[in-house]
Amino acid sequence: MAQPRTQSTAASSRLSTLPSQKPRQLSHLHSQLAQLTAHVSDLENLLRMTAVQAESMRGLGGYAGALFMAASKVLGEETINGQSANPTQGDVRHEGATNGS
Repeated sequence: MAQPRTQSTAASSRLSTLPSQKPRQLSHLHSQLAQLTAHVSDLENLLRMTAVQAESMRGLGGYAGALFMAASKVLGEETINGQSANPTQGDVRHEGATNGS
């Protein structure tokens, strides 16, 4: 019979502490909600900046692609012009490589 008394005493003491803890818990929840609101606002601002930066990166990608295409065209023309100006030089290299083997 001693055990039911301690359980009922523990239950009654727990019930008596709940009303006194409720304002503290509500205050804690309120502070957590304020912190969550601030973090969501920060996230929203970061997402806006990311969207602007993504659009800028898209533009930079277009410029980089254009530069690569222009460089390819220029280097391709130089290679073609170099081979057409010295057609025997390419053959000499090839023949020298085969004779050396």
